[in-house]
Amino acid sequence: MPGLEDLYREIILDHYRSPRNRGELETPPATRVEGFNPLCGDEIVVFLDVDDTGTVTDIRIGGTGCSISQSSASMMSAAVKGKTIAEVEDLTQAFKAMMSIHESSLGGEAAAGEAGADGDAVEAPAGVKLGDLEALQGVVKFPVRIKCATLSWNTLAQALDEAEAGASADG
Repeated sequence: MPGLEDLYREIILDHYRSPRNRGELETPPATRVEGFNPLCGDEIVVFLDVDDTGTVTDIRIGGTGCSISQSSASMMSAAVKGKTIAEVEDLTQAFKAMMSIHESSLGGEAAAGEAGADGDAVEAPAGVKLGDLEALQGVVKFPVRIKCATLSWNTLAQALDEAEAGASADG
């Protein structure tokens, strides 16, 4: 589908050229977490603000890297803002599931579990819509780039863990 691939390429380039939610938040109250991919040098900094109800009230992204890592971070920040922690976790799982579909959709040998922390393929939660994030599904054709696409998501997961730990320590 050349037309769809062109559209996806444009979405990725748009987020790379005009990243959403770029910048910093004051820490504290925001949580700041850095992610780094030593294989290619991509760096992501996530600033996350979660309120008392467990809703992501604000998120800011910093860092440098390839168009895939930076576009994924931009798309992620736009997708999670205003969502509850549970919704963000479901979205993260759905994104990682999309990034782990090698054999079934590509007809090649499986490199299953690229996105799974425990080495198992990730299963998407039912009913989660990825929207523009689906533009990154072509990355699975290039397994070495999957880590670029998931770096911001792994960094976000760490930020959520730290924000929740901080909230339970305060309460």
